[in-house]
Amino acid sequence: MTEEGENVQEEIKKSLDTFEKDLENVKLQTLFDDPDDPRNAILSIHPGAGGTESQDWAQMLLRMYLRYAERMEFKSEVIDLLPGEEAGIKSVTVRIIGEHAYGHLSQESGVHRLVRISPFDANKRRHTSFAAVFVYPEVDEDIEVDINPEDLRIDTYRASGHGGQHVNVTDSAVRITHIPTGIVVQCQNERSQHKNKAVAMKVLMARLYEIEKEKKREKKEQLEDAKSEIAWGSQIRSYVLHPYRMAKDLRTKVEIGNVDRVLDGDIEEFIKASLLLRNKTKA
Repeated sequence: MTEEGENVQEEIKKSLDTFEKDLENVKLQTLFDDPDDPRNAILSIHPGAGGTESQDWAQMLLRMYLRYAERMEFKSEVIDLLPGEEAGIKSVTVRIIGEHAYGHLSQESGVHRLVRISPFDANKRRHTSFAAVFVYPEVDEDIEVDINPEDLRIDTYRASGHGGQHVNVTDSAVRITHIPTGIVVQCQNERSQHKNKAVAMKVLMARLYEIEKEKKREKKEQLEDAKSEIAWGSQIRSYVLHPYRMAKDLRTKVEIGNVDRVLDGDIEEFIKASLLLRNKTKA
């Protein structure tokens, strides 16, 4: 084959690859049939029982979702993070900004299970850890969420940074408690108290909006009740690092042997399968 012919063949291959990618994107767009799918997402992670083990797992999940956001060219903002005492995190809330961010990440709500040889166990025993992920659609100005100011308790406190860096010397961090539901949200990401309050209110509105959606679907349990047991029987996905290596979604039965790739943010295959299952269930 001549050099010119090889160049033409290469161009055709590139065009076919682009076409296949565009076709997959079009197919994916057809799965977003929920009115909230186009919205930004607010994602929170809470470790289950197990102290340092589960807190470290929560941090691994945080990295996975931040890497996923990068892959999807979404913007991510860590709104609030409470570090663990030894390692990992006790809780984190992240805002994911991008087209259909909620549509993608809504499928990640649930309990995630990790099996591995513990890096914190001197005897190198196998441990199972759990962490719960909750995803809410960010509420825009076009949606009304009725919040009575008298139902809110707003506290300010001094924000702190890791290792003494970026320590805020004023009481700029904001914590808002919605008394009727007991929901507590907080933000210390911004330097001004006004901005932190605005972001915290966005998170609160998203949480309350999701609860209203649950009520309209006439489900027996509201969203927050799902937090009662971050343990066996309620997980949606398992990530096994020992004695074999595999990530498996328990809803769709999709299995991926390269668990390192999954933990590095390559979770689109799980999300697509879950969206397909959601649409079949609705049909």
